[in-house]
Amino acid sequence: MLLPADTLPAIADVLGYLQHHLQELTEHQNASEHVINNTLMGLTAQIQQLTQLITGPAPAPIIAPPPVTTSPPPVNPLSPVPSALTKQRTRPKLPSLPSFSGERTSGRAFLNSCTLYLRLAPEQFSCDEEKIFWTLAFFKDGRAAR
Repeated sequence: MLLPADTLPAIADVLGYLQHHLQELTEHQNASEHVINNTLMGLTAQIQQLTQLITGPAPAPIIAPPPVTTSPPPVNPLSPVPSALTKQRTRPKLPSLPSFSGERTSGRAFLNSCTLYLRLAPEQFSCDEEKIFWTLAFFKDGRAAR
């Protein structure tokens, strides 16, 4: 089978282009490997430092001498009563959130209610996952439930 006369130069052009492109890709890969190796060395150094901090001997505690007092502090008649004698402050009971149906018109109000509750009662949640599950518990109707 005979090839047209202009086929060999065209193939040579394509091969030249592919070789040039391959060279560019190789250079890019080498640069990426260099960045990865530098990052890995930095992380390794940080891990070694953390390991030394964890396994190293604990520093001796600094013990300050007790303060010298010659007389009891003066009594200020305007000072607040010690907390043991005062009535314990209680928080107002927060209302439960309404169910969320997934309607866009009520989405912002639901989000605002969740945010307000989470900020007013942070001690009720030990982690973000609990906050998420608590919020999802109100997805009871419509598209939100599906």
